[in-house]
Amino acid sequence: MSNNILPRNVTPLALETLSDTPITVISGARQVGKSTLMRELLSKFDARVFNLDDLSVRAAAEADPDEFANQFPQGLLAIDEIQRVPQLLTSLKASVDRDRRPGRFLVTGSADLLSLRGSQDSLAGRAETIRLEGFSQDEVAGRSADFASFVWSLPDGRETSDYEGFSRRKYLEIITTPGFPEARARSGRARERWLANYVERLLAKDSTDITGIQYPDRLRQLLSVVAARNSGEFVASRIGREIDVPARSIPAYLDALRSVFLVRSIAGWSNNVAYRAVATPKVMIADTGLAAFLADVDAEGLEKPVSATIAGGLVEGFVVAELERQRAWSAKPTRMYHYRDHHNREVDIILEDRRRDVVGIEVKSTSNPRQDDFKGLHYLRERLSDRFIAGVVVHTGERALSFGDRLWALPIATLWNV
Repeated sequence: MSNNILPRNVTPLALETLSDTPITVISGARQVGKSTLMRELLSKFDARVFNLDDLSVRAAAEADPDEFANQFPQGLLAIDEIQRVPQLLTSLKASVDRDRRPGRFLVTGSADLLSLRGSQDSLAGRAETIRLEGFSQDEVAGRSADFASFVWSLPDGRETSDYEGFSRRKYLEIITTPGFPEARARSGRARERWLANYVERLLAKDSTDITGIQYPDRLRQLLSVVAARNSGEFVASRIGREIDVPARSIPAYLDALRSVFLVRSIAGWSNNVAYRAVATPKVMIADTGLAAFLADVDAEGLEKPVSATIAGGLVEGFVVAELERQRAWSAKPTRMYHYRDHHNREVDIILEDRRRDVVGIEVKSTSNPRQDDFKGLHYLRERLSDRFIAGVVVHTGERALSFGDRLWALPIATLWNV
């Protein structure tokens, strides 16, 4: 791989999947580096690759998808941007049902394959999907971090660290920098033009082609609202009134944005202990650099008191994004939620493992954590007892501090340095 290309932390997982699964799917938004990762992986195999963005290649796949899928049985067939020809999924399924050798197909998709029009068949049991996002901060730093494993080990005496030099302004600069490789290589107006063209392409072309959504102009309105209240709870009736769209139509437009990985949602967490939880999801722009662009704010603007609310939402969205990226390679499998009950007790992020043990994470855009920041974590600790592993307030300061039984305040930089 070229020296100027950052290694991706999902690469070992992708190689493992190619060794034991017939179809490996690399999915993610456009321009996050799927094709680059595909080329790296293919260098280790006897492979043939086709890109369905190429009109002639696409025409051939549409004319005879079965023949297209079976044209290289002796090696690895790689298909870039498979969402362009959804009917190929049926052909891949049929081919694998005849020959279930691992490593037969490597495909990339810039859309959720379950949302594709014209796709009637599931690849369940035949494929494994690897989600690729923009660069994580540990990838930028040339390492592989695992915050989930780290925080689960805190009660066992795991050492915490201060991170000098990480001021609030530095964090805001990191958060407002896009994760897309090409956008990161630009600055100033060149980066803004790239982001503007990127959003226009996805809203005007990809999302409508993939989902068949009507009134694509409403997608931009919805995207702007999500960016302005990033990481906020998503109430369709409220959003509908704000953009003058029937509330019953809002979920379809949100699904269209999710299908091309522009936004992500975090479900509300509840169980028999927290039975009065509110199930409303939180929704945020998947890339906080893009969110800042859509909200028309930069790091300097976020430092001003008038931007306190949007700064808090962007910082929370950034932490969620880093944790979501690490889930692809973490040794500690978790599911991610948020929590709020009818008494407005809340915790920004809930990580729950397969044993149903829980870590709570509060995200603060301030540099000086206080005892009051732990209110929601105190409540969870009391209600969950031994199921409560740790509670963490991540903040934009430099110091790591203990705040009592299973409670810590940690600099946000801890996320990508453990």
